Amino acid sequence: MKTIDFSWKKIIKAESAKSYFVELQTFLEGRKEEGASIYPPENEVFNAFELTPLDKVKVVILGQDPYHGEGQAHGLCFSVREGSKIPPSLRNIFKELHTDLGCEIPASGELTKWANNGVFLLNTILTVEQKSPAVHKGKGWETFTDTIIRHISKEREKVVFILWGNYAQTKKSLIDEEKHLVLTAPHPAAEVYAGGKAGFFGSKAFSKVNEFLEEPVDWSLVG
Repeated sequence: MKTIDFSWKKIIKAESAKSYFVELQTFLEGRKEEGASIYPPENEVFNAFELTPLDKVKVVILGQDPYHGEGQAHGLCFSVREGSKIPPSLRNIFKELHTDLGCEIPASGELTKWANNGVFLLNTILTVEQKSPAVHKGKGWETFTDTIIRHISKEREKVVFILWGNYAQTKKSLIDEEKHLVLTAPHPAAEVYAGGKAGFFGSKAFSKVNEFLEEPVDWSLVG
């Protein structure tokens, strides 16, 4: 956590001293000692905080927990490491981005450029184990990330929160909608099972973000 931007350090330090966070770290250490493969690697768990300082946050996209395949997760929700196969959810996000703004669909699923452009890519659960989705649910990460969401809502002005799917939408109550824009739509994965008719396609989150913000986000990932 040495490279986390100063703007995040105070709140992370305060949370890390609380009993729930200490218990969470004890749980994670115990799982490592038992031989569990935990993703992302320890030095990338807080990657979103390293890449997107609080005072640069324009957009928050909420995910649930990291991808659970080897070599995929690197601390940004929906993003996969360079060279990884693009998962179905992200493939649908790219399709919607292309339809909405005309952006070229990239060959890589790495979203670091978005993070550097003020898009805070936050999973509500920051760790997972190999081939075991949601196995770290209820261990304390949600308490931490709920605090982060509230903190962004309180400290920032005119942020867009993108909540895709029912789980992300449970976090809506943490956000001051008089200050911020909340965009909701079905989860991009829903289109895989609904033949493209779930309602994610055509939701136009990317253009709605740029219509709301004074400084639009450069969503292009190519070039």
